[in-house]
Amino acid sequence: MRCEVVAIGTELLLGVIVDSNSSWIGEQLALAGIDSLYQTKVGDNFQRMEAVIRQALERSDAVICCGGLGPTQDDITRDVIAKVMGVPLVRDATIADEIRRRFEVRGRTMSLNNLRQADIPEGASAIPEMPGTAPGLVCPIGDKVIYAVPGVPSEMKEMVAGTVLPDLRRRMGASAVIRSRTLRTWGVSESGVDEMLTERMAELDRLGNPTIAFNASGIEGIKVRVTAKCDDEETAQRILVAEEKILRAILGEAVFGIDGESMELVVLNALRGRGLSIAVAESVSGGILASRLSAIDTAMATFKGAIIQPDRDPVQPPDLSPEARSLRDAKAVQRHFGADVGLAIVAADKDEGARPGTVFITIALHDAVHADMTVLPGDRKRMREYGVISALNFLRKLL
Repeated sequence: MRCEVVAIGTELLLGVIVDSNSSWIGEQLALAGIDSLYQTKVGDNFQRMEAVIRQALERSDAVICCGGLGPTQDDITRDVIAKVMGVPLVRDATIADEIRRRFEVRGRTMSLNNLRQADIPEGASAIPEMPGTAPGLVCPIGDKVIYAVPGVPSEMKEMVAGTVLPDLRRRMGASAVIRSRTLRTWGVSESGVDEMLTERMAELDRLGNPTIAFNASGIEGIKVRVTAKCDDEETAQRILVAEEKILRAILGEAVFGIDGESMELVVLNALRGRGLSIAVAESVSGGILASRLSAIDTAMATFKGAIIQPDRDPVQPPDLSPEARSLRDAKAVQRHFGADVGLAIVAADKDEGARPGTVFITIALHDAVHADMTVLPGDRKRMREYGVISALNFLRKLL
């Protein structure tokens, strides 16, 4: 069973609204074991909408059209679907009465154009869930089907969960599940990860299941997503566990977590597991590290606090090198908060002879000191963000 998603609305193409509906629907289809190979966005234009929906029907068994079911002149999804089906629109008296009733109970006057929402293609049926005034539609075309749901996320989700997914499962017949696991890496480029996994990917191409895909996610690192399609949940999870073990052996310490595990979560868990507390001294990162740690450790049980200060006095010549300042700050913040770990991030100024983007990281762990230096890409904003993740990763590997 293949199901395609068509998101409708000129505002999506203009960037006025971000199309989060398609990603949510795609996730639900995957969880249901239904293949979704294409997602398309199209503006509120009859000819282009018709062409996109016809193309979707040619390559998929089902199409979910999202948006364009309202009462205004540019809400033409039902009209286009009727054209594709080759049938007229027919006003559903039950739906019309329900729309009138909803306006009456709120004490509002209904504009007559709202009744356009009660027009459905002949042979189609309304989706029972109707959280708003726009009914969703189930429109069979031979052995294929078009579903139409509103663009309002809450209304769309109720209809997809209540009617669309169960109907798709019924049409699919055999049950299947698609499950994914994402390994999150840091410190290796996308091309580097690809090179490390070349042989394994060739083997998986031969086997066909599971599959691997990469996603470069900026300061969140390179994500390696493993996807398994199986007849049941147990088999899928067994395949994912086995593949994760193989990939970890290949990628080594570059893997810092899986799925939704952020770098700061992994580091805080490692600190908690060892009974260690941490305090940080930030200059170039301006409190970003403290913000990320405190967002997770809200009680500040492991993260004890932060000192945020300039790299150095901008009107005075530096009394210490950036390496020395980083060492000084790590020890100072460790003492000030009585923490087991003091971490400092300091950037070298351009007049200190260092390459642009040079950052010094020092970790004071008990009585020992560990230092690192890295050159970060991009503008000041990216340097700050990359500096935070690099510092956390340095601590992670040290722990």
